[in-house]
Amino acid sequence: MRALLEGNRVSRISVRGFAVASATAVTTVGAVVGVASGNAQPSNSNDFEAAASDATLLADIPAGQQAQVQTASLTQQADAQAMAADTAAKKTAAEEARKQAAASAIEKQKAAEKAEAAEKAAAKKEREEKAEAKASRSSARDASSFAPQSSYTVAQVQAMARQMVPGDQFQCFSNIVNHESTWNYKATNASSGAYGLVQALPGSKMASAGADWQTNPATQIKWGLGYMNDRYGSPCGAWSFWQANNWY
Repeated sequence: MRALLEGNRVSRISVRGFAVASATAVTTVGAVVGVASGNAQPSNSNDFEAAASDATLLADIPAGQQAQVQTASLTQQADAQAMAADTAAKKTAAEEARKQAAASAIEKQKAAEKAEAAEKAAAKKEREEKAEAKASRSSARDASSFAPQSSYTVAQVQAMARQMVPGDQFQCFSNIVNHESTWNYKATNASSGAYGLVQALPGSKMASAGADWQTNPATQIKWGLGYMNDRYGSPCGAWSFWQANNWY
């Protein structure tokens, strides 16, 4: 009889110890869950008292049902731990998403700033080119500013053209004249009658630029430049057409 009582006493003590441990673990897990979800719950002596009380109640449960109570306690602990892990995982995922969104926003801002800088640079370059072309045109001399001579060398005619044709268009103008007349202001095409530096057809067309079109290279240059601008937009436009067709 004494042995049986001692056995029951050991069983009650063991169960009580398990209950205390279980209740304490549940309380602790609950605190962890609260912290993970942002609701900190300060621990105090009430938690331990509650655990002790639960342990006393468990000790009073018949031995045949204690296994079920223990299983329920372990299930509750597992659920609490799973909840805490899930909450922590969600918090980590949310923080990672926030960081990625911030990084993406920074990259987009950098791309926008780079595009804006490139646009400004292109606009500045265009303004500078237009200003340069305007300055070049404004500095070009008119045919009437050259004193008439009885004759002109190729070098003199080319010097006149450099002063009358915009700098960025001179090479194209020169290419055409070189092919058409090799800078001979009196060149005449025997078969067609084309005349002068730019081989106007008929040559009398150049009278619109000056009555001395037959003897003054400046007058011919003035007419030729106007013709290229009107028909092709510029001497370079005329030269592009000439290269494709061998005439302009």
